[in-house]
Amino acid sequence: MTAPGEDRPPDDHNGNGNGRGTVGLTGPGPLCVFGAIGLVAGWGLRALAIRMGRAEPEVTWLSIGIVFFIAAVIGGAAYHTWRTRRDGIRLEPHRAVNRLVLGKTCALVGAGIAGGYFGFALAHLGVTDSSGANAQLWHSVVAGCGGILVMVASLLLEQACRVRDHEK
Repeated sequence: MTAPGEDRPPDDHNGNGNGRGTVGLTGPGPLCVFGAIGLVAGWGLRALAIRMGRAEPEVTWLSIGIVFFIAAVIGGAAYHTWRTRRDGIRLEPHRAVNRLVLGKTCALVGAGIAGGYFGFALAHLGVTDSSGANAQLWHSVVAGCGGILVMVASLLLEQACRVRDHEK
């Protein structure tokens, strides 16, 4: 029992209060929710722009390249973290937590990006008024695949930060 005003160690998931909090890997539920939110937002973006009398947004090769660049950077961090852990080098705790938070956050953002671009591609299905719509459809699909790569690289980074039972 602790006196009022004293710091108490956080409980673990079993309520033992042993001060060893755990953070689990990002599950499919939050990823699906963020992907669905992105899908609806991307799908509605074209209609909203047309309804407001504005030009519909374009998916450029620059934006596609940025998504793939982000995936490559996160993938590189995942590989470096995995290699460091494999070689038996102890990762400093604050660096491990930073990478874990980066992995968790970017996995959710990657799911949202993928959903948004795939939703934008869905909005262009059946649009036959211009050849630009067909190009936007395929640009959106490629960018959505980049979003999936961001999500996968982030999940690999999370996995690389995982502490095994024999390492505790």
